[in-house]
Amino acid sequence: MKGPFHKLIHTPLSRRQFLRYSAATGFTTILASNGLSPLRAQGTQGGTLVLLGHQEVAGLGPNDIAPTVQATVIYNILNPLFIVNHLIELEPILAESYTVSEDGLTYTFNLREGVKFHDGSEMTAEDVKYTFEFYGNADNGSTIANYFLNMASVEVLSPYSLQVNMSAINAAFLTNAGTVPIVPAKYHSEVGEDVFRTSPIGTGAFKLKGWRAAEFTELVAFADHFRGTPKLDGVRLEVVPEPSVRYVALITGEAHSAVWPLLVEDSLSLDGDPNYRVIRTLANSVKHIPINNSLPQLSDKRVRQAMMYALDRQRIIDDLWNGTAEIAHSNLTPKNAYYYNPNLKRYEFNPAEARRLLDEAGWLEGSDGIRSKDGLKLGFTCTTITGDQARRPIAELSQIMLKDVGIDMQLAEAPVASILAGMREGTMDASLFNWTYGSTPEPDPSVSLRSDGGNNFSQYRNPEMDALIDQGLATVNPEERRSIYHKIQEIFVEDVPCLYLQFDQWINVFSSKVGGLPEEVLSPDPVYWLAHQFDLNG
Repeated sequence: MKGPFHKLIHTPLSRRQFLRYSAATGFTTILASNGLSPLRAQGTQGGTLVLLGHQEVAGLGPNDIAPTVQATVIYNILNPLFIVNHLIELEPILAESYTVSEDGLTYTFNLREGVKFHDGSEMTAEDVKYTFEFYGNADNGSTIANYFLNMASVEVLSPYSLQVNMSAINAAFLTNAGTVPIVPAKYHSEVGEDVFRTSPIGTGAFKLKGWRAAEFTELVAFADHFRGTPKLDGVRLEVVPEPSVRYVALITGEAHSAVWPLLVEDSLSLDGDPNYRVIRTLANSVKHIPINNSLPQLSDKRVRQAMMYALDRQRIIDDLWNGTAEIAHSNLTPKNAYYYNPNLKRYEFNPAEARRLLDEAGWLEGSDGIRSKDGLKLGFTCTTITGDQARRPIAELSQIMLKDVGIDMQLAEAPVASILAGMREGTMDASLFNWTYGSTPEPDPSVSLRSDGGNNFSQYRNPEMDALIDQGLATVNPEERRSIYHKIQEIFVEDVPCLYLQFDQWINVFSSKVGGLPEEVLSPDPVYWLAHQFDLNG
């Protein structure tokens, strides 16, 4: 069965066009014919929570937790020891308690007892040990291995307790390694990572019923969940790249929330409407263009700095994002107020300075207006996510701005899984998406800025940065850590490993029919991980 929006998502429509289309064809009929009942028929106990995402769900394992849409379903299938919750607090989930030795080299975790995996087996310390050892080893293809930096060994003390021994302090260990979802050792070792990513078994409140990467992921309630049987019958995430379609699905009552925000003007149009709950927060991620620093034409930081000067980022925010963002001046968002460095070099819009830097670097403009050096054209291809109509215009406007200073940025599209793989492997030039380079409350950027980081999309290599990242992890005192991360930010803005554009104001919309939402929200993604407490009785 194809998802109900499948026939629409490959034909981008404006909101007005889609509203006309909906009226002419009967939008609810399309949904019903594909197995989904209208939301208004689900206003009783149970029912299916319908969520909308903008990109395919490429995998359902711990390696796949970074993209927001994927994390939404993964954290409802698999649970970690801890989560950084909607209040930006480290909250125990599978861990009941923990202690850290005075020297910071020994972590002891005490686990909840009686927690069941979806196959009925009990979760024990052996499963945590297996998870930490498997995903802490980059040789297993783990993109999150740096979450476990300095982990020397894991010892099982009892069925419900374990000890992690560190070779050196890792101040981010709890926040990084502790939030990796736990997999069942027996099942995962039998089927392997590739199969597990398509058929996961976890301890989550919901278990997988059906999954087609580019269409939908469907979950059903797990009656034996340790926090109690969910009130919902299930959760269904539909892949709907076109924001106009997501908007119409919300206003016609066919979906309960868009995990990935709508177009800003559509989200704002629902703010204050009693039929919706609109949650507005500052993003943890930076919207940016990761660029392959290993390419000859992009390897000189002067070229990358020139591109920053060439981009009128305030115009991008005003014209394409309805003013609901702020210019990024760091890898860390101001949301992380303690570690954010407000006194950094800034790249104000200055095409003349961009041209000066390019001239200085030896890139001279040709008769076609494009610069070249030693027979090599100053150009690259930016590959945006297929169907991403919200961010694609940013790439198109950036293309014009870069061409104005003699840089030829071509545009292409590909599925997100292909983009992430290509950027990680260095086989793709550039892309455009949101990601974290250090987050809130933990500023550690080791996975994305360290030379061996699993999400080092820009193929960035700087020994000084690596040393500072290691120093930041080895330092526990907050004041001492802050000075280290201030220096990391200084190097980031000097080296420009990626073109950092803006920090968005995140606007998430829920139908008022969704009950159980937290009153206060400082971080929106973890709200979706609370589906075990939701109902549709609003």
